[in-house]
Amino acid sequence: MDHQKLEEALDEVLARDARFHRAAYVFLRDALDYTLKPRKKSSGTSSHVTGQELLEGLRQHALRTFGPMVPTVFDYWGVRGTEDFGAIVFNLVDAGILGKTERDSVDDFKGAYTFHDAFVAPFIPTVAGPPPRQITVEAPAEELN
Repeated sequence: MDHQKLEEALDEVLARDARFHRAAYVFLRDALDYTLKPRKKSSGTSSHVTGQELLEGLRQHALRTFGPMVPTVFDYWGVRGTEDFGAIVFNLVDAGILGKTERDSVDDFKGAYTFHDAFVAPFIPTVAGPPPRQITVEAPAEELN
């Protein structure tokens, strides 16, 4: 789909459902390309991905793109859980931007992972360093009197 058609389709989607920022839709489309890229390299063609596969590709792409800022960016876009990405996907399906099979459902995106586990936990240090050194500073005796 060319860029102009995508923008027009997004205008229609956002007029119907303004819960999510336009950038969330564009990011999801980029995450789909990221998810499909290894398949295109190995088979030479793209193929359908499941909701779970898309969410995993989206998670990886988000971490590579935004690092520890993922939760902040997603919150700004109005995306607060994996089910929100399901709503975005099916808005794009309704607009004719994405396709689906009979087995695909918005429920495929519910509760796949928590944003904390996917986007915060990877940046929490897992190995505690040595305890802080205790430094004792003694004042000269003449200052104590």
